[in-house]
Amino acid sequence: MAWFRAASSIAKHAVRRNIYRGRSSYYVARTTTAVPIPAASRNFHSTIFKSKGETSTAPVPRAVPLSKLTDNFLDGTSSVYLEELQRAWEADPNSVDESWDNFFRNFVGQASTTPGISGQTIQESMRLLLLVRAYQVNGHMKAKLDPLGLEERKIPDELDPAFYGFTEADLDREFFLGVWRMSGFLSENRPVQTLRSILTRLEQAYCGSIGYEYMHIPDRDKCNWLRDKIETPTPTHYDRERRQVIFDRLAWSSLFENFLATKWKSAKRFGLEGGETLIPGMKEMFDRAADLGVESIVMGMAHRGRLNVLGNVVRKPLRQIFCEFSGGEPQDEVGLYTGTGDVKYHLGTSYDRPTRGGRRLHLSLVANPSHLEAVNPVVVGKTRAKQYFSNDADRKKNMGVLIHGDGSFAGQGVVYETLHLSALPNYTTGGTIHIVFNNQVAFTTDPKAGRSSQYSTDVAKALNAPIFHVNGDDVEAVVHACELAAEWRQTFHSDVVVDLVCYRRFGHNEIDEPSFTQPKMYKVIRNHPSTLEIYQKKLLESGELTQQDIDKIHKKVMSILNEEFLASKDYVPKRRDWLSAYWSGFKSPEQLSRIRNTGVKPEILKNVGKAITVLPENFTPHRVVKRIYEERAKMIESGEDIDWGFAEALAFATLLVEGNHVRLSGQDVERGTFSHRHAVVHDQVTAEQYCPLDHVISNQNEEMFTVSNSSLSEFGVLGFELGYSMENPNSLVIWEAQFGDFANGAQVIFDNFISSGESKWLRQTGLVVLLPHGYDGQGPEHSSGRLERYLQMADDNPYEIPVMEPTLRKQIQECNWQVVNVTTPANFFHVLRRQIHREFRKPLIVMSPKKLLRHKDCTSHISEFDDVQGHPGFDKQGTRFKRLIKDQNNHSDLEEGIRRLVLCSGKVYYELDEQRRKEDAKDVAICRVEQLCPFPYDLVQRELKRYPNAEIVWCQEEPMNMGAYTYILPRLITSMKALGRGGYEDIKYVGRAPSAATATGFLSVHLKEQAELVQKAIQREPINYPY
Repeated sequence: MAWFRAASSIAKHAVRRNIYRGRSSYYVARTTTAVPIPAASRNFHSTIFKSKGETSTAPVPRAVPLSKLTDNFLDGTSSVYLEELQRAWEADPNSVDESWDNFFRNFVGQASTTPGISGQTIQESMRLLLLVRAYQVNGHMKAKLDPLGLEERKIPDELDPAFYGFTEADLDREFFLGVWRMSGFLSENRPVQTLRSILTRLEQAYCGSIGYEYMHIPDRDKCNWLRDKIETPTPTHYDRERRQVIFDRLAWSSLFENFLATKWKSAKRFGLEGGETLIPGMKEMFDRAADLGVESIVMGMAHRGRLNVLGNVVRKPLRQIFCEFSGGEPQDEVGLYTGTGDVKYHLGTSYDRPTRGGRRLHLSLVANPSHLEAVNPVVVGKTRAKQYFSNDADRKKNMGVLIHGDGSFAGQGVVYETLHLSALPNYTTGGTIHIVFNNQVAFTTDPKAGRSSQYSTDVAKALNAPIFHVNGDDVEAVVHACELAAEWRQTFHSDVVVDLVCYRRFGHNEIDEPSFTQPKMYKVIRNHPSTLEIYQKKLLESGELTQQDIDKIHKKVMSILNEEFLASKDYVPKRRDWLSAYWSGFKSPEQLSRIRNTGVKPEILKNVGKAITVLPENFTPHRVVKRIYEERAKMIESGEDIDWGFAEALAFATLLVEGNHVRLSGQDVERGTFSHRHAVVHDQVTAEQYCPLDHVISNQNEEMFTVSNSSLSEFGVLGFELGYSMENPNSLVIWEAQFGDFANGAQVIFDNFISSGESKWLRQTGLVVLLPHGYDGQGPEHSSGRLERYLQMADDNPYEIPVMEPTLRKQIQECNWQVVNVTTPANFFHVLRRQIHREFRKPLIVMSPKKLLRHKDCTSHISEFDDVQGHPGFDKQGTRFKRLIKDQNNHSDLEEGIRRLVLCSGKVYYELDEQRRKEDAKDVAICRVEQLCPFPYDLVQRELKRYPNAEIVWCQEEPMNMGAYTYILPRLITSMKALGRGGYEDIKYVGRAPSAATATGFLSVHLKEQAELVQKAIQREPINYPY
């Protein structure tokens, strides 16, 4: 922006009298016109309202001290500098910087030929341009945003013409604005205008019911696009037909809330009263988005206004909503899994909605817990998955919409985590529309106590998102802002924010008393008309609707609401109604599903193994990586010593060959935290990247296999992958933590979505979570994946042995998730493939190894991967995941001479086995419980029968109050009692003592503890109870 560079140069730099002709270059810096805002007024509300009948007019300049005029912009020395610069330009235009050349051509050239403005000075021209820019930057500070008009904000001096030296006498003078490489106000064919007309139009554009923030966006095209939309010759005006539609939609929104309030006075519903314009705004936004090519919208929101959105936007049957209010308990459909259910304002649904333009738009509202903003990454991930499965490469057909609260948008860290996924190549969705439902109070907390920034939306500026603040009482302004947001998203494919500034007519919920903490606000609210009343009055006064028209719409809405209420009394709710989408052919927990073989034909293994170990010619990998790939090539050729990283790659490759989508994301997953994966190889000369798993089949879709390093986020990225996994069951979606310990940064996702989502909302997911876990002396934060937490959340009954039919999946189907601690590459291969080769989906938590990635004994033979009968992995059902690995000393079905049976899980097995060999303790059997949850009762009992005289020991690395001990103990007791083998006192514990920290920070202490527990597990003497 040449004019701004010129003006900023004068404002910023001291006088420079020497003009270097021909080779001069002026380096100038950007400055802003913002002024500091006192702390008392930085927390948004509004400026003082004008009277109802007053329209936007040019502000009359107020008196400004002379000292302020001479010091701020063009003082005497600056004027001398300008005059010298002008003389230099007149002598040789090429002797000055291009920005000054452009400036003088516009102003000096025009001023000499245009009648009526010959007396205009360069200083006045520049001041006028700065005034225009001030409105573009700070006009929102003067906008009429607060429906209640409670608090004043200091209007920046930059918005006062007097600040630039203009007086009331200048209002009707004509000024030359010039024609610039800009859109909007400075692009018109009428460069000469009076100051009054200029100011009037600036007030209309920037200081009405919408406050625009966009000048922070460092992109000329985007700013010009917005200026074209904002700085229109006349304000936006809707015709009569359109206003009738808007009124009808507002009536539905308002009367729905009134109806609920009348029928269920004491029920919590978290209504929209005070912000009813959200509904017509959303509907108009969706209509506009559909016109611009959107076919599907995924929505996420908290409880405020959710029932209204469900009923009026997503079209959930009103009779069903009313039935839920009346306490209608869903009937347990015979033989069907019913889960626990959830409260009505947490539920989701989906619907194909017709639009005003004659199109159909698929809407889905994602179910979510009360944890505000936690659903954000889930929505974004689900949207990205929809784009993949619908081949929406341009990201124009599927869109995410998130509705936030003002307090949570500013306060919850997951908002920032989700925003920062928006432009990452493997996470972008082409822009999300954010609507902030701004009550101006968070529960009982005022903005001044809830955030440090002026607006709750300021966090979005980090992403260069435009922000449209809009007065929630002006329904047409809300509609305009929402439509503009849809147009921005479809044009620039980036995030945009609509800040709907409204109020909450009642408390946090309808039975809460808000006057305890906001007495002044609620005194005003009690006397404030509703948005419906305000809009009715406006339409009646304009003559675009008659009282008869209004009564007709009211009668229609109330008639339908009453009909649906009567129908709700006979409505029999079914829990399946809560399911937002069915996966055709996939079975719910009560439907029998048979175990499938996960072995792969030997020839397929060989072919894919070769494909993923070949690097392109003329590609120069790092010498260590080259050696790894050469070793993998030998592994597939010989079939021996297949390690963990290669087994994982084979699992991915075989699933890809079968037509499944595979996605792996997390921090540093491309290489792997422990440098074991190397899924993406980097050329050491050209820095080009190559992913062998992108070339398993011919013409492979570049996203069919996706491995992506994520941002340094747990909460946001895990939520994203969860949402991604929920869209289509034919995809293996994996999130890997850098260390298992770090997953606690995403605990809300584990607690409120992954572990309980199927029970609350009947939504299945096959998400895999890899949590590196194992005690090897790396200290308290790099040892434990907190196994105990995931086992504690398991819902299997420890005192009942379920039906353990070996050919069926019933036990896993009825459990909320699976937790495994695998010890062989082949078993890891099979547990990953098992996620896809079944007729249902369950989350899988894997305590993945660190030390075992390169352990000499932790390898598998190719025969453990294939489906050839007679090979080591093959049993009655074929080759599959082993829930328990029996002792490897070829014991018979009955071994009465074994004195101790040590049950363990994970890495500690290899240390126990080494100690057993060292002591030649052949009378000790060691069995590995690979699947901890659901507990393998049948296989544990098989081993108890095999060793009838053995002392039973549970051995673990973790402290007693952590790890699997507290989960295993009651289930092992149940298994033993069923066989008459004793109870609690007959199970011995070997492991670390209870501890507050997961591990010691001293390597020497770690080695001592580890040696002691391993020795104790194998010792000749009996182990004292309990340990």
